[in-house]
This record gives sequence, structure tokens and C-alpha cells, in this order.
Amino acid sequence: MSTWAETERLLLRPFTPADAGALVALLGDPQVMRHIDDGRPLPPEVVVGRTLPGFLAEYRDLPAGHGCFAAENSATGQFAGWFSVRPATPRALEGGGAEVGYRLLPSVWGRGFATEGLRAVVRKAFAELGAERVVAATMVINTRSRRVLEKVGLKLVRTFFPEWPDYLEGAEHGAVAYALTGQEWASSAAAH
Repeated sequence: MSTWAETERLLLRPFTPADAGALVALLGDPQVMRHIDDGRPLPPEVVVGRTLPGFLAEYRDLPAGHGCFAAENSATGQFAGWFSVRPATPRALEGGGAEVGYRLLPSVWGRGFATEGLRAVVRKAFAELGAERVVAATMVINTRSRRVLEKVGLKLVRTFFPEWPDYLEGAEHGAVAYALTGQEWASSAAAH
């Protein structure tokens, strides 16, 4: 199995069809999904029939090195969630760049895995994938994710109010976009 990136405690690798059960558990978890899309867990048939095949197609269709990558705890081999880097979607993240994101199982929350994994994704985006800018978005009320974005160096650039197909708790507060340029990243990387 090929490794896409490695951190002290995480191994990031391409998804395979064998990851269906782990992905169903992750995206079917109400805590994981409460600030995403319509705020509802995804049914297993959607994950198996659409989400996972979509991830696998991205390895072919997106620029090399882009996509969504399974994250495993290096010590245990247990699935922890996923991290992604993709060309930015214009809806929320005007200005282009590489959009980064992640989803982690609640069992690993609060232990620094999100920051550790996302830091590796940002580094890879700039150092290996040639990104000029990295962007991310989350809901205003998602303070945990906002803290992770700030810890890896992204800066708040704007608040916006997307149209949600259904009411999502906290949507009235809007969403936030964060960004970091390659030059800013290089300056901060040189300082550490």
C-alpha cells in the first residue's frame, strides 16, 4: 500500500475499496457530520455507492497528488479518518488555490491528530504539489476546526453566508474562509 504522507503518529494513504466499512462508520457518525453539508450522517449506501467511488475517481481525475487520503494511527494501524487536498471550489473559497480538509472519528478528537495531519497536508501542498495558496472553510460555530486551521498557520480571510438546502444548526452565523500563501508558509517554516 502506497503512503501519501507520514507524520509522527499518522500514515496517510490512498483509499481502497476495502475501506468502505471504515468510511461508512466515519461519515455515518452524527458528531462528525453535524457541521458538514446538511448536518446529517450519510447513509451507508451513499458512502459505498457514491462517496468512496468518488474518492477513488479523484486519484485519476484530479492533478497528481490531490484527493482524499485515509489516515491511520501509525501505532495501532486503526483507521482514524481522512485528510484531503483538492483544487479549491469557487463557491466558498474565491481566489483559488488548494483546498484542504479533514474528518476524524470522535475517538481520536482532542489528541492533536487533526493539527498534526493537516500540518502535513499543508506542507505537502506547498512543498510537493506546487500550491501557491492553501484555503479551507468551516462553519463559524465549528470552533474546534477553526482552531486547527489557525494552529497550522491559516488566517481568517472572510465570513460568508452560503445557502444551505435545509436549515443547519448554526447556519445563521455563517461560514468562514481561511487561507495561507506559499510565501507566508515558507516564511513561517523557515522560522521553525
